[in-house]
Amino acid sequence: MNEREALAWLKRTGTKRNVAGLARYGIVAPRAFGVSVGPLRTFAKRIGTDHALAAALWKTGWYEARLLATMVADPQRLTVRQMNAWAADFDNWGICDTACFVLFDRSPLAWERARAWSRSPREFVKRAGFALMACLAGHDKTAADAKLAAFLPLIEKGAQDERNFVKKGVSWALRRIGHRSRGLHAAAVAMARQLAESETPSCRWVGKDTLRDLERPAVRARVARTSARI
Repeated sequence: MNEREALAWLKRTGTKRNVAGLARYGIVAPRAFGVSVGPLRTFAKRIGTDHALAAALWKTGWYEARLLATMVADPQRLTVRQMNAWAADFDNWGICDTACFVLFDRSPLAWERARAWSRSPREFVKRAGFALMACLAGHDKTAADAKLAAFLPLIEKGAQDERNFVKKGVSWALRRIGHRSRGLHAAAVAMARQLAESETPSCRWVGKDTLRDLERPAVRARVARTSARI
């Protein structure tokens, strides 16, 4: 498979209806073919891991080509330079979250990038920092609680950012960390309650959004079961 063949498949498979539908999900993508995620994942499995192809697809700037790039890239071959370059290109939450969820969080560089990006002034780079924290909390089963707890001061600071996609990323990170264990759940709830009482609107939003999730009986029960197995 080469770049030209992959783009031809995307063009054949996409629909104008799907392109129009992106806006309903708050995804701004000026260059899109309109390919749904399901067929895209199936196509990625056909291709397999191809880091060179991923780099070529990313450079095209097409929304689905970049999604496909995250699915076929090799996380072990990622460098800080490449991760920073891709993050700098993020222009919507769809590509940002997909890159973090299916690729970046599998890289040994993920923990450091999460910390670095969470301090960025750029909206989607900063969101990527918190999205990566959320993905690591959900996917890195070997990480000690202390390693995830170290993100909490960054989350508290990030909650002060009023930008919509940033504060939603902050809430996602805090919620996912709170799902991890009984100890982290208690720490996340304590922080969320503090934020909910803040005079800063974005902090209050993050706090209340987090509490709605973490105080659900189903979440508390799942955390208790997970902690009991450890």
